[in-house]
Amino acid sequence: MVEIGVVKINKPDEVQFILGHASFIKTVEDLYEAMVTSVPNIKFGLAFAEASGPCLIRLEGNDEAMRRLAEQNMLRLSAGHTFMIFFKDAYPINIVNAIKSVPEVVGIHCATANSVEIITVTTEQGVGVLGVVDGFKSRGIEEVKDKENRARFLRELGYKR
Repeated sequence: MVEIGVVKINKPDEVQFILGHASFIKTVEDLYEAMVTSVPNIKFGLAFAEASGPCLIRLEGNDEAMRRLAEQNMLRLSAGHTFMIFFKDAYPINIVNAIKSVPEVVGIHCATANSVEIITVTTEQGVGVLGVVDGFKSRGIEEVKDKENRARFLRELGYKR
């Protein structure tokens, strides 16, 4: 039996989200350390789904609302060796490299504030992640005014001078 499915991530629009794969029980502690050392005031919650032994969802975080988002969404996904991080007061650009440098992390599927749908496969053994739908379909090609808006927005955020 093979079943293809979709798990929609439930979160407020302003909350950032990372989905990735990792390989060991200490992932949850190491991701926690990566988060707090990258952005000291970041508010986050994370969940890691074990793929062997008791197959528990391991939870950490420094914000109860973000931790609950991670718990609820991971329980719906329940794909072994995946992790989810929900956060605010930072952007993915601030933490993605720190997350990728955690020794147990083998990959990141997405890092976004967009609406996300996770494409899954379910077999007799368990659930796997095939990919993600991050945001919406393209609506056209960037024009001069769009380039100007992008440049202004990056400067407002402090990423360009």
